[in-house]
Amino acid sequence: MRDYVEIGIGREARKAYRLGDISLVPSRRTRSSSDVDTSWHIDAYTFDVPLVSHPTDALASPDFVIEMGKRGGLGVLNAEGILARHASFEDAVSRVVEAGMDRDAVNQNLSVSEFRRVGRDSTASLQALHAAPLDHDLLTERIAQVRDAGVTVAVRVSPQNARELAPVVIKAGAEILFIQGTVISAEYVKRGGEPLDLKEFIGSLEVPVIAGAVYDYTTATHLMRAGAAGIIVGSGAVSSYPSVGVGVPMATAIADVAAARREYLDETGGRYVHVIADGEIQNSGDIAAAIACGADAVMLGLPLAQATEAGGQGYYWESAAAHPRYPRGSVEPYDLFGERIPLEQVLNGPAAEAHGATNLVGGLRRIMAKCGYTDIKSFQKVGLTVSR
Repeated sequence: MRDYVEIGIGREARKAYRLGDISLVPSRRTRSSSDVDTSWHIDAYTFDVPLVSHPTDALASPDFVIEMGKRGGLGVLNAEGILARHASFEDAVSRVVEAGMDRDAVNQNLSVSEFRRVGRDSTASLQALHAAPLDHDLLTERIAQVRDAGVTVAVRVSPQNARELAPVVIKAGAEILFIQGTVISAEYVKRGGEPLDLKEFIGSLEVPVIAGAVYDYTTATHLMRAGAAGIIVGSGAVSSYPSVGVGVPMATAIADVAAARREYLDETGGRYVHVIADGEIQNSGDIAAAIACGADAVMLGLPLAQATEAGGQGYYWESAAAHPRYPRGSVEPYDLFGERIPLEQVLNGPAAEAHGATNLVGGLRRIMAKCGYTDIKSFQKVGLTVSR
């Protein structure tokens, strides 16, 4: 039963829960973590781990995407990012990094206004880089680099540019298309432009489409009926849209979309649509909580920024941070005083700290095993409690 509270005369709000509010209940039987199968299957593609990288240039250089694929996950290129606008990806990212916060700035005891200035400078640099026109030939070259490495090629386009860019990236070799924005619906409408009807559009494509972000049962159901193979829940942030309150805490949002998946499965007599969680996920415990709430896989952003292969050179920002008029998020160092480590260690350890931010897959395996489960689908049935 949904729980509503009165927030004022004549106005109610539903109680919702973050991943951090959720605890998992062990069963009567524990398992060995070596017996846990973390594989994820979507459409014709199989991945050893249920992890997808957020399509930001702070992660997804072609080299990072290739390494992510080799380690059993799915890396996603951003068709509208720096990599499709500037021939030297590394030099372009260096411009962003050089404008951002560094160790020396921390040691200088900067004032609040000076800290804010540094943040504005890095965001402005990012916006300037994104103002350069898209180069379809360069984008094709980046996609070909990933394709030639023998890993699954996934590419993200925004809803407003999907009609133009989807044919380009599919022709270049994209095998999975992500249509991803901060918030998405089954029909994208723009004054003076042609509406994007996702049901018609997805039906015209020859590759599976994963769409999002969504936060509610109804929108998720619409996207499933439009033909999406996967639904992204959330938009990558630790707390989505903190300045304006748009979004739903992730534990509740995932559970709602998982409920839509169950209803749609019955409605269609067996068509299963995958749920991918993208928000509030910082460590292996958050990954486990997201799956326990109903996700089939999770999209990781900040935790992967510590990898030496990550495109952001130790800094992280979400793709929405480059918006020309209303940037969401900022350019931030993953850890001002930490050392970057190989992606293999981020995913599979060994870990040198106890917070679950490294050895992400090992941590997930251990949590699943301690709760008595050996595969992702069965783990979605684990008992849950809430701490408030």
